[in-house]
Amino acid sequence: MGFKLLSFIFTFIITGCLSLTSIAEARVYLDITTPEFRKIPVAVPYFVNQNRPDKIYKTDKDLAALLTEALEFHGFINVVGPEKYDGSKNTDWLNLGVDFAIISEYRTTKDDVTFEFRLIDIAEGRMLMGKRYKGSWSVRDKMVLRFCDEVIYQLTGERGISMSNIAFVSDVSGHKEIFVADALGRNIKQLTKHKNLAVSPKFSPDGKLIAYTSYHPGNPNLYVTNWQEARYTTAISRRSGLNLAPAWSPDGKTLVITLSKDNNPDLYQINREGKILSRLTKNTGINVSPTWSPDGRNIAFVSDRSGTPQIYVMNLKTKGVRRITFQGNDNTEPSWSPDGEWIAYSGLYEGYYQIFIIKPEGGKPLQLTWYRDDHESPSWSPDGRQIVFSRNHNNDKDICTVFKNGTGFRTLFRLQGHQSSPEWSARMQ
Repeated sequence: MGFKLLSFIFTFIITGCLSLTSIAEARVYLDITTPEFRKIPVAVPYFVNQNRPDKIYKTDKDLAALLTEALEFHGFINVVGPEKYDGSKNTDWLNLGVDFAIISEYRTTKDDVTFEFRLIDIAEGRMLMGKRYKGSWSVRDKMVLRFCDEVIYQLTGERGISMSNIAFVSDVSGHKEIFVADALGRNIKQLTKHKNLAVSPKFSPDGKLIAYTSYHPGNPNLYVTNWQEARYTTAISRRSGLNLAPAWSPDGKTLVITLSKDNNPDLYQINREGKILSRLTKNTGINVSPTWSPDGRNIAFVSDRSGTPQIYVMNLKTKGVRRITFQGNDNTEPSWSPDGEWIAYSGLYEGYYQIFIIKPEGGKPLQLTWYRDDHESPSWSPDGRQIVFSRNHNNDKDICTVFKNGTGFRTLFRLQGHQSSPEWSARMQ
């Protein structure tokens, strides 16, 4: 399908007026960060096709299963299984112990489908939100996921992350290439076909571009590709030596990368055409793995200037540098959280790499993973509540996620071969 057509389809008809109560008045904004918070019990009965409402078909169950998966992915919702009430929307929800129910109906025509969703507050007996989406049947899943993110917004005040993506490296093709999947681990797509080593995929702030390094020309060059439209891939840095580990600025106008054109691996700021704007480090050990603070004022990076790989923070205006990790002798791959409050990283602890988070000003780090495996390449979800990373378990590398409080460890998806270097995109439209 052409992307102009896809853009047209996603000009949804959104009424949001199925209730006399306005959306703003109906918002709940639950505080899911409190220690005593319990998961919210929610019911997602089978979808009802208004063209044939007297019977439930496989498609109706599949759509409910997708919405269920997306809701539970956010970590604070427990969907009550439809087998407990036959999946019917005509259920005594109070006796079932449900706090909220989502009633989903749709009607199909020859050319499109119209979904109507209602989020019901069971205790108060009122509808919190109603939405209507219209589009091609081919994008039905995206309409369901868009509504999921609206539910998360109504409950927490922050939009959900179902409409985000994860880039990663996989050798399933026989070579390490760049792939992208959606946040639920579906719709996996191979982006590069260099038949060589491609590493370090990094999304632009709007999620439309991916910068990465490929060794296929015989030198590790830096490339940028429009991964959605697949119309172009451009080499923006082909300097002799390393052109490695790109990090986009929050405004998407510049990148910080590692270059070794002058022998020592140092950090440089370049524009999107690859022109060097400034040199940030100079011959102070190996300097790699930059990550920007959300306000664009600082970067965190890895340097072995002290004798071991440690994480440092640089003020981009003054070029002042301070070390923030002191626990352990191998701390790498920093990733700054979207709210600016934390930096995640991979640190060697008792013989294994674990995921830690630390405040940008330093202090005692918090350990999030504990299995006796290597956990590497952390990247934050766009809502700042989860971290994706690779886990090396029994010589098999998979993409996993964990919540920032250390709970909810799970494998996101499984492919043949080894998966590594995950990178979480911003929310997509």
